[in-house]
Formats: sequence, structure tokens, C-alpha cells
Amino acid sequence: MISKAISPEVYIEELPEDRVEAITKLRNVIKDNLPEGFKEEISYGMIGYVVPHSIYPNGYHCEPKLPLPFMSFASQKNSVNLYHMGIYAKPELLDWFTTEYPKHCKLKLDMGKSCIRFKKMDQIPFDLIAQLVQKMSVQDWVQCYEANFKR
Repeated sequence: MISKAISPEVYIEELPEDRVEAITKLRNVIKDNLPEGFKEEISYGMIGYVVPHSIYPNGYHCEPKLPLPFMSFASQKNSVNLYHMGIYAKPELLDWFTTEYPKHCKLKLDMGKSCIRFKKMDQIPFDLIAQLVQKMSVQDWVQCYEANFKR
């Protein structure tokens, strides 16, 4: 489900009532812990966090007019999904997350390459997400991106 919202605030206003509290808390946790330099915006129909062109003028290799994506989240039909490109690109970060997850949540980890799915809004491990968000600076992400993805 891709939103056509023009801002994070509008995105949240469009949510079903049962998702507003969890999405708002997730957004606040991310914003409160996000290293300096990332910018919040609507990215790919989700609330996203990107490296702006003012910091990384090359932009995203798939579409250089777009800023370099880093992390985003969305309310999907059956879950709230958090997408973190650092987990996809940096095996040691993925290992850390998968090791820490059971310490913060009783539910089985449901994830893809960069997507972490939360099906129960009251079981989102906000403290763990706060720690994850703090793990990569803009400079760390740009270095990792250039080493792993840039052609």
C-alpha cells in the first residue's frame, strides 16, 4: 500500500485509527535517535529517512535525482514494516539485531532482507529500534552504500 501523502503528518492522518498510536510512537523513536544529517520525508510512499543531496550530491544510483534512501517505515495491510538498508548491507548489524531481538520481543522475528514486519502493534520493540537507529551515522551509511551498491 503506497500512500500519496505529501508529508509525514498527512501520512499519519490517513492511517486507520488502530495504527496511529504505534506509527506515531515509531516515528518519534526514530526522530529522537536518528543521527544528525538524515532528513525525514515521504519516500516511496512511506515515511522515510534519507541522506539529502546537500550531503551526498550523487543521490541514489537507481535514480540520482532522488536522495540516498536509508530507512523507512509503512503501515501495510497486515503489519507495520520497518525498512533499514544498513541491516541489508552490513552483516554485522544484521547479526547484532537478530541476536538482540529476542531480548526485546517474545514474538518470532519476521523479516526479509531489509524489512522487519511487526504484526502486533503492542509488541513493537521500540527500545531496540532506538538502538538500531543510533548504529549508523550518515557517514557510515554513505561509506557502506558506496562499498556495497554504487556502480
